[in-house]
Formats: sequence, structure tokens, C-alpha cells
Amino acid sequence: MIRRLAAITTIPGIKVGHWTNKEAATGCTVILCEEGAVASSDIRGGAPGTRETDLLRPENLVDRVNAVLLTGGSAFGLDAAGGVMHWLEERVSGHPTPAGPVPIVVAAVLYDLAIGRADVRPDGDAGYSACQAAGAAIEEGTIGAGTGATVGKALGLSRAIKGGLGTACEATDNGVLVGALAAVNCVGEVIDPETGVTVAGPRGESGAFVPARDIIRGSQPGPSETITSTTIGVVATDARLTKAQCLRVAIMAHDGLARTIRPAHTPYDGDSVFVLATGSSRVDVDVAMIGAIGARAMEHAILRGVRLATGLAGIPSASEWAGNAT
Repeated sequence: MIRRLAAITTIPGIKVGHWTNKEAATGCTVILCEEGAVASSDIRGGAPGTRETDLLRPENLVDRVNAVLLTGGSAFGLDAAGGVMHWLEERVSGHPTPAGPVPIVVAAVLYDLAIGRADVRPDGDAGYSACQAAGAAIEEGTIGAGTGATVGKALGLSRAIKGGLGTACEATDNGVLVGALAAVNCVGEVIDPETGVTVAGPRGESGAFVPARDIIRGSQPGPSETITSTTIGVVATDARLTKAQCLRVAIMAHDGLARTIRPAHTPYDGDSVFVLATGSSRVDVDVAMIGAIGARAMEHAILRGVRLATGLAGIPSASEWAGNAT
């Protein structure tokens, strides 16, 4: 039996903080593990923007990271990782070297430049501020890396729905915790896999969401502009895992992304999932179980990110648009 809990910060040692600029429709979110966590990642989208992901490969030396940064601003937003490093350096947190600890900060970006001010992006000060704000309580929706997120862009941004940031956590009967956090910014529609109901998708003129599969088949007109998206997320657990096992969990967690986003992993999306294993639990675990629960936690995080979003910069949330359409 699996028990549903509130947030990824239910896992001891994990803190989350946001920096948000709603006027510019951008922001960033940091997932802190100051004591370090074994980590890996799996990147499936065709247009990723990332930092330090090579070190997460199982064959490479460094096996622990101190933070994951999820950020808007496209590739410009990677600058915010410098502020996270500075904050961790002040706290003497990082990979030990002869010259002192070097903070290990991995990052992924999403594209949000088209809905706000393209000249305002998360920077070093933003990353530092997100760390200063980090704690156990997490605000969801149009916040942090989800501030400028949009979904259902298969008919173009003018017909999109507001995306956002969400989190979830589950616990097994023997007490192992597995949580997820996601910033949802996809070309496709968002589906509740338990009911098959479309939560958000391209806005049709009839007042209903237009199925992305119809657009892809060509029965509906496609977008007139280039679409750039990306759903980025983190799965964390207190289980003891190796880098190779974290990689397997990341691969499985993408199933949760693909069950809720249709289509996923397109050439326009840079879909990326990081996995953190703090190792604070002393319970022996089955990696397949952690991966399966991580995938389901990712589903819940994605759904919460979209359902809790509020409209911004002329892009309505799913609930706002549904209310106006009826």
C-alpha cells in the first residue's frame, strides 16, 4: 500500500525555494540537499537546456550533488546556478577538493521568453534568493520555475493554457519516501491518467480543448510560430541508491511524464528528469518499486502544477478558461 503525502520536502534533507518575477513572467526554483545526494538524470526531449549533466552519468567520478536548479529564461536562465553555488559556498557545502569544497549544482531550463519580458531572466541574484527562501513549505502553481510555463501549445501560444509548478510525495508501508516536483511547460495536452480526462490543452474555438493527436494528424491547423517548451522535474527519495540506480529511476519517472503529457518528448520539448537519493532511510528497497512510485509521484506533481496555476500575461489557467467557456 502507498500513502500519498504533501510535497517533495517531506523527505528529510530536501528543501525547496523559489524566486518569482510575475511582471516578467519568469522565475526559478532550487531543490537543495546541502549534505549532498547521490544523483543522476535522464533527458528525453529534443530541445534541452542543461548544466553539469555529464557528471551525473554513472561512470563519472562525482556521485553527489548539492542542488538542482529548475529555471525559466531559456539558456540565459542557467546563469542563476552561479547564485546557488555562491550560497552553498558560503555554507562550505560541496564536493571536497584540496582547495576546499566545490558546490555541485545541476540545472535544467524551460523556455518562457515569449509570454513576459524576454530581457528579464533569472540570474545569479535570483538563484541566491531562491536558496535564501528555501524551506519545507512549497507554494505551487504560477511560482518559481512555473511562473512563465504554458501548456497545450500545439495550436500556438495564443491558444495555450497556463502551466505551473507542482509537487507530490508518497510513502511505502515500510516508510520509504519518494517525492517529485515538476515545472510543466509542454507543447502537448495534459491528461489525468486515472480518468482519461483532459486537464489542459489547446483552446478550441468551440470552447473545448482540441486533442493534440488531431492537430498532429493534420485535421486541425497547426501553429504558425515556432514552439519552444520543456517540462523539467526532480524525483527525490530517502532510499540508498547508486548513481546507476538513480539513472534507472529517472528513466522510469519519464513514464509518469508521458502518461500525463500527450505527446511527450517532442523535438520542441527538452523534457528532463533528475533523481536525488539522500540515503537517510536504512530500509532495503527494490529499485523497480522506487521507479514505479517515482513515476506516479511525477504524474501527481504535473497535474498539481497545471491545476493550481493561475492565469498570467494573457494566458488563462485551465479553470479560468473553463469558467469563461461555459
